[in-house]
Amino acid sequence: MKSPCRIALWSFSVLCVPLLATSQVESLNLRVTKQFDEPILTINSAAARGNKYGFEGGRVLKLNGTYHLFTSEMVGDPHWVKMKLAHWTSRDRLHWRRVSTLFESSGDFTGKDPRAALWSPMPIYDQTEGCWNLFYVAYQSAPDTSKEWLTNHEGRIWRAVSKVRGPGGIDGPYEDVGIIFQRGKDSDPWEGLQGTDSFFPYTAGNRWYAFYGTGHTEKLPISLWQVGLAWAPSLAGPWKRCTRLNPLNIEKVFIENPIVTKLPDGTYVAVYDTIVEHSVGYAFSADGIDWTPGKALVVQKGNGIWASEVRTPLGLIAEGKDSFTLFYTANQDLLGAPPDAHGIKLTPGAVGLVDVKLKRTAGKAQGRK
Repeated sequence: MKSPCRIALWSFSVLCVPLLATSQVESLNLRVTKQFDEPILTINSAAARGNKYGFEGGRVLKLNGTYHLFTSEMVGDPHWVKMKLAHWTSRDRLHWRRVSTLFESSGDFTGKDPRAALWSPMPIYDQTEGCWNLFYVAYQSAPDTSKEWLTNHEGRIWRAVSKVRGPGGIDGPYEDVGIIFQRGKDSDPWEGLQGTDSFFPYTAGNRWYAFYGTGHTEKLPISLWQVGLAWAPSLAGPWKRCTRLNPLNIEKVFIENPIVTKLPDGTYVAVYDTIVEHSVGYAFSADGIDWTPGKALVVQKGNGIWASEVRTPLGLIAEGKDSFTLFYTANQDLLGAPPDAHGIKLTPGAVGLVDVKLKRTAGKAQGRK
């Protein structure tokens, strides 16, 4: 059986479809229409007691008028190792209730436990099976050396399934099924010591595809974080790398944690962590496989800059008429906080919010249906 990735690549190169598709999606841009000048969820929020270092990454989605936040809580020491994956809900985007702890890491710092640090919970609903899946990253953890960053290494993607079937089963509880993606004999040469640092599945055509990422943490300073595509016949797998397409050229140096939204006209948009100051990154695709070069969306400016580092967008949430809610995590800028050995301030992670609008450049998008 031929890989869908290879079929898509051949079809596009022969039929010259990318030229048309690229011209259409490159006319699209995201613009912030409202900036919230303070974080909406912090370690000082109700129900955040005991969360020492705050929030980082994950996904927010909207179901029957309720916003569901699945996020990584950096609850203790070692920093970025002792973690909880948590579920929060809100009706108004501003006031949040903690629903549950989904999974908790061991916090082991010897490099022996493959579930020492847990990150990046991604809830995905499987329409065929009628159940919620939760994908997340589990790392081994150890003290860094002078040559390697080992705080989070050899990331593996776990799949868990809600014990409650149907859309209402989003609250769980979730039961681990097993590892569905990891670095190993099937890996591509560009995959680094960090292992798989993110995984986000979505449908394109009659297949499942997924962004997956890695960092070259085997050598300091770290040179690259990259992403590629994998595909599977079903959400449960088996997942195979789209080797001939990978790594994707969305960003040259740094891209992490892409989350995909399919727009009503069939266009795909991914938002992700970028190195551009005060910003998150985004890219478009006409088919979910061939992606445009990335662009930056500034989410903090002027008097609304409250973060020392904007980090990870939590996905676009459609609100109608090309408008979206975008939550993101960022490190609060606390005066006097010293950086660690890698220049990162250990200030608490918080959740921010902006309203976003999809814009089409006049003239270039004519003929879109």
